[in-house]
Amino acid sequence: MFNRVTSFCRKVLNLKDNERNFSELVPLVLPRDEHGISRKDISENALKVLYRLNKNGYKAYLVGGGVRDLLLDKEPKDFDIATNATPEEVRKLFRNCRLIGRRFRLAHILFGREIIEVATFRGHHQSDAEKNTSSTSSDGMLLRDNVYGSIEEDAQRRDFTINALYYGVDDFAVRDYAGGVADLKDGIVRLIGDPETRYREDPVRMLRAARFAAKLDMTISKETEAPIQHLAHLLKDIPAARLFEESLKLLQSGQGLNTYLLLRELDLFEPMFPLLCEHFTEDMSSKTEQMLEIVLRSTDKRIESGQRINPAFLFAAMLWYPVTIRAEEISFESGLSYYDAFMVASNDIIDEQVKTLAIPRRFTAMIRDIWLLQLRLGRRTGNRAFKLLELPKFRAAFDFLEMRGEVEGGQPEELANWWRVFQSAGNDSRKTMLQDLNKASGNKKKPRRRRGPTRRRNPQANKEA
Repeated sequence: MFNRVTSFCRKVLNLKDNERNFSELVPLVLPRDEHGISRKDISENALKVLYRLNKNGYKAYLVGGGVRDLLLDKEPKDFDIATNATPEEVRKLFRNCRLIGRRFRLAHILFGREIIEVATFRGHHQSDAEKNTSSTSSDGMLLRDNVYGSIEEDAQRRDFTINALYYGVDDFAVRDYAGGVADLKDGIVRLIGDPETRYREDPVRMLRAARFAAKLDMTISKETEAPIQHLAHLLKDIPAARLFEESLKLLQSGQGLNTYLLLRELDLFEPMFPLLCEHFTEDMSSKTEQMLEIVLRSTDKRIESGQRINPAFLFAAMLWYPVTIRAEEISFESGLSYYDAFMVASNDIIDEQVKTLAIPRRFTAMIRDIWLLQLRLGRRTGNRAFKLLELPKFRAAFDFLEMRGEVEGGQPEELANWWRVFQSAGNDSRKTMLQDLNKASGNKKKPRRRRGPTRRRNPQANKEA
């Protein structure tokens, strides 16, 4: 099979990007017996959509990451479909359909919690001003892109060769228009078209290149990587809400640590986290960098074991040392107590970070809770330790305290060890631990002075007097 694939790819890749005519190029078609994709590995809901579109006379294919992952024997995260039906035509066929998007109109077909995304084949930008429904900025960034076309044009408009793969249920074949199958075999992430032009159209493609390379353990091709560092600044023009969503895909992919290291190498980390880059060193030895490595490695392990993860915890850990350093500066300059300075610093850091990543309020509230509990976990006397255990965010705060112990040692490490024992101890043991703590701190509970009963005054006596 791969001999056929390699021959096809040489035919495609030997052409210069601006000379490729995908509409005239015969795609590589891998029949059912030459690939490992089986319908049993595809979502039943995605198959329903494909069959209904075909039944009503439309062409429809499973496309992109779903086909890529199936060919790599990986479980796809989602299943996207490309068709020659317009979004309005798709909506007529499915009552459970809603249309979204301004930049490019998409149909979302809802099956409970599963969403099957259906996109109409994209076409080339039209020169006719009356028909042109695309729009670009002065930097070449696509602002609106509702131009429909053929499957060949759609393949050319996709970002990477490994995503320009189409699987149909009419013949169970895989169609490859850009040499994606060979690049999968060789472990190469390669852009379709001129890299600088494609990055200017959508700078997020630079982040996607890094994510695919780290997630799939591939190498970015030289021509695809070459323009990234001098175009990285274009990410500052991307809406903060979109960058937040991309940051989750990057850091919560199961390969977050490797992705972070690659982003730093390509100068793509700074546009998303400028606050963190102020604390970076050449030997990656700062507390911020140590914490980043610890929390990302922990996140990767949790994803691998199927455990739940919360973005708020990740961001709380990443931004902790910028907060504490800012708090110390504010306290020194203003004379505020450290606690008050910390509250001011936490608001400042979050306000600055959301300018580049629009972290939702539900997450920023939890970030603040985790931070504030770091100040409270050291106050354990009396009934405070028992009350802290009952707080909803205690577990997250404790997990973060353990990470701080790894970085700082000393008092945070001792405190984390104490809380670890206290959580698993019985009630009597807990009381003993608190008594020992009180003795060690010299905080002996003073006996309350008993007061005798107050005598009731006789109002009548006062009256007679």
